[in-house]
Formats: sequence, structure tokens, C-alpha cells
Amino acid sequence: MTIEYLADRREFIPTLARWLHEEWGHLRAGETVDDRAARLEGACGYCEVPTAFVAVAGDEPVGCASLLEHDMLTRPELSPWLAGVFGSPGHRRRGIGAALVERVVREAQSLGKSPIYLYTSGSSALYLSLGRSLVERMFYRPLWGNTEVKIMEFATRAP
Repeated sequence: MTIEYLADRREFIPTLARWLHEEWGHLRAGETVDDRAARLEGACGYCEVPTAFVAVAGDEPVGCASLLEHDMLTRPELSPWLAGVFGSPGHRRRGIGAALVERVVREAQSLGKSPIYLYTSGSSALYLSLGRSLVERMFYRPLWGNTEVKIMEFATRAP
């Protein structure tokens, strides 16, 4: 498996957009797969914020993650964010998520960005296992009502 800039593998954007929409589309009322694809296209940077990465096995995408300026409407003072960490269902529990997280952290390090943040409404076990710290628990109402989310911080070190 390799992790590449999505900018170099734009042919995977439709597949990734579909996966991400199926996973989290309910969190953004009215958003379509095409909207998600446009947001992925907008994150196709190199050595900058925003940027997106795709995990590739053979010649197939198996996961993705992004480094974004903002990912939580109610916390604009926190920046940048690790976002959209996703492993395809058939490839989970193989270290893809951890590899994607570490790649985004290295990108943030190279840009002198520290700390970086993420939020999750699911399990934070992956992030805690990678030595990340919980900043706070809160209810994030702008997108999906009364669901508790965990905001986590990734302290990065200079390269």
C-alpha cells in the first residue's frame, strides 16, 4: 500500500466521494455526492492546507484523509484539522487508518502546523492508540443535533 497526494490520483475522487457520502452524508443535509467530490477536488493541494491523501493498494483506492483549515463550524479558532479519515470496508483493520493519520501528521509537521485537531462522533480508540489527546467532549448541533463528539489534539514536532 502507498499513500499518495489525491492531486496525483484525481481519478479516485468519484469513488472516494461516494464512500465519504455513504459514511457521513447524513451529517450534511442536502449535500450530494457531487458536492462531496467538489470538496475533495478543492483539497487537492501539495504541501499546503488544504491537502488530501489517498491510500492505494495495487491500483485501487482503499482509504483517504485530509488536512483542512477548518472542519468544525463552532470552533473556528482551532486550525488545522485532520478530517475524513476513511478506510474502505473491505480493507479495515489493516493499519490503513493509522498510516493515513501519520501521513497527515507528517504533512502538518512539514508545514510547521501544530497542533492539529480532529473530531469524531464514533470511537476515538484509533486516535488514542496513536498517542493523541482528548481536548473536550461536546454536542455539535450545527450538523446533526444531539450527537456527542470528541475533539482531539495531535501535537506535532518539527521535522
